[in-house]
Amino acid sequence: MGILVQKFGGTSVATADLVRRAAARAIRAREAGNHVAVVVSARGDTTDDLLALAGEITDRPDPRELDQLISTGEQISIALVAMAIHTQGCGAISFTGGQVGLLTEPVHTKARIQRVNAKRIHDEFAKGNIVIVAGFQGVDANQNVTTLGRGGSDTTAVALAAALGADVCEIYTDVAGVFSADPRIVPTARKMDEIAYDEMLEMASLGAGVMHSRAVEFGKKYHIPIHVRSSLTDEPGTMIVEEVNRMEAITVRGAALVKDLAKVTICGVPDKPGVAARIFHEIASANIVVDDIIQNTSREGTTDLSFTVAAAELRAIMDTARRIASDLGARETIADDQVSKVSVVGIGMRSHTGVAERMFKALADAGVNIQMISTSEIKISCIIDRASGEKALRVVHDAFGLGGQTP
Repeated sequence: MGILVQKFGGTSVATADLVRRAAARAIRAREAGNHVAVVVSARGDTTDDLLALAGEITDRPDPRELDQLISTGEQISIALVAMAIHTQGCGAISFTGGQVGLLTEPVHTKARIQRVNAKRIHDEFAKGNIVIVAGFQGVDANQNVTTLGRGGSDTTAVALAAALGADVCEIYTDVAGVFSADPRIVPTARKMDEIAYDEMLEMASLGAGVMHSRAVEFGKKYHIPIHVRSSLTDEPGTMIVEEVNRMEAITVRGAALVKDLAKVTICGVPDKPGVAARIFHEIASANIVVDDIIQNTSREGTTDLSFTVAAAELRAIMDTARRIASDLGARETIADDQVSKVSVVGIGMRSHTGVAERMFKALADAGVNIQMISTSEIKISCIIDRASGEKALRVVHDAFGLGGQTP
């Protein structure tokens, strides 16, 4: 028998009817001759509601206790989905992340998966059961509950698919697949039939919310085909695979926007070897992920160092940055919490010229000022004012002719 992992996001289990629909889809896959594992997220706005409860008590909850709280959302979902499968005449059993041996590093609110022990799931497959697993959560070596951060249920699903040797991991969501840009912002965005892991990895890290970058990393590393599709229809979605036909011929595959970023600048940093390493060592030790980095030209032995982080990390990063600045004798630390990042992605960039020029011209013609630029072989990103973010995404998308039919 084949092995299939299905993941249902919060919007796909938000109501009783949607829970029953997800259960029926899992049963159909089981009746088609597959062993089926289902990963579910917390229903609807449950996680936000739990975070709000914590906020009623303190604006700085203890990370361990916060994980204890927000992990309960997925436990509600798994029990309801298992009940729905039972009522439709099929065997099912639900497990938390810890119960199926999903072990993480000892970090709270954004832990990384270390390994998955799939034995318990295989045992249930042998009994004919559909296995329902709570996404977004695991335990560390001391059995403390941990959570995986934003998009963690996607990561759970693909990691589980890798551990089980699944044939495919289906990611069910409220959109029809992966689009060339967010269709809520760019009405002309097209759905892609296929996209390469590398392109999807860049788009996920650059704001394409349909998939989380860590989930795509697992898929690429373990060669797991990922099918992103709508939970509301049976239409095919987008396959994330090793290679896409003609992918070198397509210069840009998609555009993405990260809306909520903050830019931090440490002014007057001593311009000498080892200073940047020390700064980013301290930031990494605080478990804060830095995005783009730029260092200005040295003036009189000092320089300004700017970097971006998720806006939600601003308070934590400023505490760390001010302490570092004081230790180094830097002049000051300033922050701008109103920036966004617009990007274009495509493997074809490796063999085509003029991509940067076209992107910069489109932004200039729209009156969008560029604050920072970062590039890789297959992406170009610009930090811009947040108020211009959605306009920037639309003009860049149009500049590369990404609307219309899938090429």
